[in-house]
Amino acid sequence: MEQFGHVIDGREESDGATFDSVDPWTREPWATVALGGAAEAHRAVAAARRAFDEGPWPRMGFAERGALIHRFADLLVEHLEWLALADTRDMGKPISDARGKDVPRAAQNFRFFADHARLATAETLPMDTGHHAYTRYEPAGVVAAIAPWNFPLMLESWKVAPALAWGNTVVLKPAEDTPGSATIMARLALEAGIPPGVFNVLHGYGPNAAGSALTEDRRVDRITFTGESNTGRAITGAAARNLTPVSLELGGKGANLVFADADLDTAVEWSIKAIFSNAGQVCLAGSRLYVERAVLDEFLARFVAAAERLRIGDPKDAATELGPLASETHWRKVRGYVENPGGKILTGGLGEGWVVKPTVVVDVPADAPIQCEEVFGPVVTVTPFDAEDEAIRAANGTPFGLNAMIFTENLSRAHRVAAQLRAGTIWANCFFIRDLRAPFGGFGDSGWGREGGDYSREFFTEPKAVVMAIRSGQ
Repeated sequence: MEQFGHVIDGREESDGATFDSVDPWTREPWATVALGGAAEAHRAVAAARRAFDEGPWPRMGFAERGALIHRFADLLVEHLEWLALADTRDMGKPISDARGKDVPRAAQNFRFFADHARLATAETLPMDTGHHAYTRYEPAGVVAAIAPWNFPLMLESWKVAPALAWGNTVVLKPAEDTPGSATIMARLALEAGIPPGVFNVLHGYGPNAAGSALTEDRRVDRITFTGESNTGRAITGAAARNLTPVSLELGGKGANLVFADADLDTAVEWSIKAIFSNAGQVCLAGSRLYVERAVLDEFLARFVAAAERLRIGDPKDAATELGPLASETHWRKVRGYVENPGGKILTGGLGEGWVVKPTVVVDVPADAPIQCEEVFGPVVTVTPFDAEDEAIRAANGTPFGLNAMIFTENLSRAHRVAAQLRAGTIWANCFFIRDLRAPFGGFGDSGWGREGGDYSREFFTEPKAVVMAIRSGQ
């Protein structure tokens, strides 16, 4: 059994109450984790507050701070196997994905934001009144970062990296199901030379526990959260009482539109990745698949065959493409949709243990729960359409608006449809391709605010205007 403690003010603490992290493949505990509550949250915020108010981190130049962050990124790569295995054992992510995608992307996030902060420009505003104005971007202060369990390391880095790069201090609360990589990351930050108190990790639960204590603390200057929409509402309510700015990346019910003029090989390949990667535990999953009727039969035949070829197994095996769901609680939720799909299952269903096979459902009414609610598993509904405007209406017929996909070889249609879809990210003939400068976030129930590039700067800093009088000549 490994042990993971809180990391507060440069020290790892593992005394007191604990809980177990369960490997979803073996369904047995593999690590013992420190259990924090309001007292630990208070100490973590106090450490971050002190490091911000009194320490060197926010007072460093961008080059000096960036060099430490780059060293941190180097250490993430050097310890790739340790980090990858932690996420795999915590939540069942295939080790090939953790090694090949998540850890490298986490390191890339730190490198990108360190460089972006150093290279970003501010505004100069010449005035006609004998004055001159310019802008500064000051670090906001203490950031509470609350991360989800589906991409633990990668999404933690997406929050922590820009916060640190712009001179803030951070208290990270990882999901209780996935504590391992967050603790390892905090250990490596200290090894890289990031000062104590700048990056703290707090383990525990959310409501009436560590999470709520963080969001209610008046000493916190920013809250960034990724997770379920109702939790986002609760966090917003707590933050509102202190007027604390919040960034929310919430749930999704992504629409995937395949037109008759699409390259079907491309459409099938990306559509498989869009719903079955990470066992469908992706907020961006293309879980509502709309296919133009003229190619429906051919598309379905290829799509079902590709789904059935996916290799299910032990996520620690490099050949595994689809592992178990992340926890028993989540498996029970997804099982309910699979057992009562509201339509016809063409392939898939329940597997052994906490596995749900790649599941394709057709003939689903528009108001069925599986069509309207975020399943967050390897389950996709397929619905035919006959006209472009019909597909757009169906895609927009949801309170969520995180992302959508379009498959067409008609360039005008791709631009035309992208303009009409109400979602924060639109992919045309691809999926999950990111430029870290671009805004990331969602419409409606999918979130509040945007992060990435300058959008992260706006959130993690306090923009300041400086206006100076220009003296007349002597």
